[in-house]
Amino acid sequence: MKRDAIDFGKMNIPRLFVKLFVPTFMGLLFGAMLNLADGIFVGRGVGSDGLAAVNISAPVFMLTSGIALMFGAGVSVVAAIHLSQNNHKAANINVTQALTVSLMIVIALSILIVLFPEQFNKLFGGSKQLEPYVCDYLRYVSIGLIGSTVMFVGLFVIRLDGSPQYAMLTNIIPAVLNIFLDWYFVFPLQMGIKGAAIATSISELVSMLMVIYYLFFKTKTLHLYRPKLSKTAIGLTMRNTGYMVKMGIPTFIGETAMACMMIVGNYMFMHYLHEDGVAAFSVACYLFPLVFMFGNAISQSMLPIVSYNHGLGNTKRISDTFKLSMATASICGILITVAVILLSEQLMRLFLGDQQSPLAIGIEGLPLFSMSFLFFSLNIVLIGYFQSVEQARSATFYMLLRGYILVIPIFLLLPRLIGVAGLWLAVPLSEFLTFLTIIISNGVRSRK
Repeated sequence: MKRDAIDFGKMNIPRLFVKLFVPTFMGLLFGAMLNLADGIFVGRGVGSDGLAAVNISAPVFMLTSGIALMFGAGVSVVAAIHLSQNNHKAANINVTQALTVSLMIVIALSILIVLFPEQFNKLFGGSKQLEPYVCDYLRYVSIGLIGSTVMFVGLFVIRLDGSPQYAMLTNIIPAVLNIFLDWYFVFPLQMGIKGAAIATSISELVSMLMVIYYLFFKTKTLHLYRPKLSKTAIGLTMRNTGYMVKMGIPTFIGETAMACMMIVGNYMFMHYLHEDGVAAFSVACYLFPLVFMFGNAISQSMLPIVSYNHGLGNTKRISDTFKLSMATASICGILITVAVILLSEQLMRLFLGDQQSPLAIGIEGLPLFSMSFLFFSLNIVLIGYFQSVEQARSATFYMLLRGYILVIPIFLLLPRLIGVAGLWLAVPLSEFLTFLTIIISNGVRSRK
């Protein structure tokens, strides 16, 4: 546990948190910049239909990254507890199982995407006008989904192994490469949306190679085991992955909740405002990962500290880490909200240029949508805390509440009650009600 002089059980909590948070945040920041660059190049180089098509395709990324993050978060909790008890063999077996099983699932899904892109376009709310763009994008981006799966699981493992700096580079190097390739394929080579998809796939495969290199040549504590195919080994794998899934399922729900938000939003914006509305909504969806990046960086930095000390039974260090994480989430959420409100027109123009109709829709709606950012960040950290201390049932319920139970009916009903503004306020209201529920229910529980 000393790769970057990190001791999860003894190091000063603020120093330990910063040591994990800064590289985690920087890595995720470049990943978010990759996402933004992709949207800007597509919006400028292909047009608003291309931007809308990428938004229609986005739930595929949410689903596959949700699977990977579920196994990554799950193995991080389980392996951290094993490491705190000096059971390195069990931790190594968990890492191997998490990578193997998640990869098998995503390979199967990628094959389905290549074979049936038209059906995915219909499923995610696309129109006939957008179908050619969506199908092109999905076919060429599908191979990259395999690379991103290895990357997402690997990042949790690398941080737990005590190498957050290398984890940061695993995000940054492919992100910079993707930004260059996006520009090169879309503009000089005039490859359109297909070029953007190929650029994404190449960069994600590079990140996969970086994870594989670390696990084979740089790791000191966590190693890969050769998978066994005996009946006993398969049974143990199913048992272990079942527990990892239980610990990581809130992360999966959280990631697919963004896909749910996009799908329901695509349908509703298409119904009320047509393709221009979907294009404007897509800009908000491109910005949302920036907010997710802050909350996720805080949660991912908190997770190994809390889980490790949970394994030791050190409640003081758990409490200190939780309080620091919530304070950081509050500050970040407020700052991002204010920045987006002040810069809403500039942000919209960055993606849409002078395309007047979607631009006008977005400038009016983005400040309303940004009201979700503070409560979203706090919810992600709260739910991450429940995961870290093995309260999987609470974490799963709250993630389901914010991601599905509330947002779908609110998205359907609010526009009917207050008009187009309801399209933009559906997510903020869902996040606020979830935060209120968590605070009230746990306040009542603590008093009892």
